[in-house]
Amino acid sequence: MAKTEVVRARINPELKRNVEALLSKLGLTTTEAITLFFRQIELCNGLPFPVELPNEKTRDVFEKTDRGEELVECEDAEGMFQRLNV
Repeated sequence: MAKTEVVRARINPELKRNVEALLSKLGLTTTEAITLFFRQIELCNGLPFPVELPNEKTRDVFEKTDRGEELVECEDAEGMFQRLNV
């Protein structure tokens, strides 16, 4: 099928640069990534991930980590799992 439609959107320039750099590392163009996203929407008959508002506890954790509070640092994955008692 020929590609004849155009999608235009205004987006934060820093976000665009960051995402395009990541996509480049993945070997994808912005057009290919948007096409993948649209295909997933089509296949899922909606967004391919849940979209919901965080609950109060989650919002509290986000706010604390944004402020650099109550963070736990681990040397590696093994140390993380030990801290989690898994």
